[in-house]
Amino acid sequence: MDKFDNFDIFTIEVLDSLFSGLDDDSGLDPSLASNIEMLFSRSVSDNLTGNIVELFQLLTKVRNSSGLSPLAFGLSRKELEGLALKHQNIDEHQVSVGGRVNRALPIVEQAGSRVEWYLKQKDLLAPSGIELWERIVDNHSRIRKILGMSDQEWNSFSGQLKFAIESLDTLGRILRLPQRAIQEVGRVTQSYRMRLTPYYAGLIMPEALDDPVLLQAVPTSEMVDNAGIEIPPVAADHSPARLIDQFYPRVATIKATNMCAMYCTHCLRIAHIGKKDRIYKSQAYEEALSYIRKDNRIRDVLVTGGDSFMLPNEMLARILNELDAIDHVRVKRLGTRIPVTTPQRVNQELLDILERSNDIKPLRVVTQINTAQEITPVSREAFRQISKRVSAVMNQAVLLKGINDSRVKMWKLCETIQEAYVRPYYVFNCSYRNPQFSHLRVPVERGRDIVESMYGNISGDAIPRYIATAGGKIPLHRSNVLRAEGSDLILIKPWSGEEVKYPDPAPEEYERRDFAFEKYQEK
Repeated sequence: MDKFDNFDIFTIEVLDSLFSGLDDDSGLDPSLASNIEMLFSRSVSDNLTGNIVELFQLLTKVRNSSGLSPLAFGLSRKELEGLALKHQNIDEHQVSVGGRVNRALPIVEQAGSRVEWYLKQKDLLAPSGIELWERIVDNHSRIRKILGMSDQEWNSFSGQLKFAIESLDTLGRILRLPQRAIQEVGRVTQSYRMRLTPYYAGLIMPEALDDPVLLQAVPTSEMVDNAGIEIPPVAADHSPARLIDQFYPRVATIKATNMCAMYCTHCLRIAHIGKKDRIYKSQAYEEALSYIRKDNRIRDVLVTGGDSFMLPNEMLARILNELDAIDHVRVKRLGTRIPVTTPQRVNQELLDILERSNDIKPLRVVTQINTAQEITPVSREAFRQISKRVSAVMNQAVLLKGINDSRVKMWKLCETIQEAYVRPYYVFNCSYRNPQFSHLRVPVERGRDIVESMYGNISGDAIPRYIATAGGKIPLHRSNVLRAEGSDLILIKPWSGEEVKYPDPAPEEYERRDFAFEKYQEK
């Protein structure tokens, strides 16, 4: 039988290369010869592919480094062909030893080298709240003592809100900020609200003035010093009814409250927050629901705010019940940051409300996590519990300078939230609408580089879409289609710059409709 009948081109290439070497056995390293003999013996006696692969790898290494063929070690081509055939017969998918040794393993090694830098730096440059948990626990203990909170108050949603940090005096006692910084915060809070729950404040590493949680939670002087004209409040020109925003014909948003458990320094709805927490009159909610009932094009409704989880359970359940009763509303979403800012809110009663609504029609929870530091064992458990009660938990991060604007930080964020039962969904380029946080904006090209660097390097399901909000969500990925060459498209791999051919269907083939079951239809 011709050897081509037994082996693929990869194995033939390996064998030809090995036996093109020298067979002079003078000056052989005894330990090397002994190792090869041992691997050969194991390969013959054991029914494992690993021994055969290891033997071929070692022989290839010796051939490349010293020019010696297997004959120098007393191994004939016939013997190695027998092992190659054995490997192929053992493997469940008939993978050849040549394909494994000369193709698959080098590809894996090459790909692995692309992420080595990330694996070495990720826990140092972008530690998660899980990795920082011991320090966070110490922070929580210190904050609880300063605020005089009981364990019961600490572990309750109402306690976290009651002791929320809203004054400069409390902020100064909780965080080790320079006095000048505290004074500047005071200048900002004359115009904009500040609130941190004690839990969320404990995620801040007190000694780090560039802490990513600190930058999101405590307003800085730029918010009042940044020059620019503020565009009218988000969706002022897309609000067809009371409490309603509508950018798309089949999606509507109910801004159900202006309240949040903490106020972000990059808040897109900064103009809606106001000076006082508000839950609106029942008439307002009824007008919003009435609008949705009358427009049968609407199939997807987002309940947000503020933060939808700030609504009392009874009110949240009533809104979901009303939406579930509208036939053309097929899916619902709840927008919230509370699982990372105040996970104490996620209790059995809330989970039961989510599950009841999800059993009727799909309910998704959309959150915003911007740094891996926001994922702690507590918030991870909150998301785990939520994920068991709803159809999906998705994250919409915002690309923010100094917080997540590097490959390491964004990769770590996406991997961490995926491990916390949350799907990375969007990364928003920080809005241009509000000059108050223009200092946190990141160039689009930087965002493209960060997001596209993920392809081929982290799990595909952990890669978010890069989006700009400009009268709707506009994708910002650069095109990876370079040109056409005949019937092929030339694509570029974002992670390596490699160009590859991709056959494109012929237009006439695409236009055919007599395919699949259609071809059986009588004319």
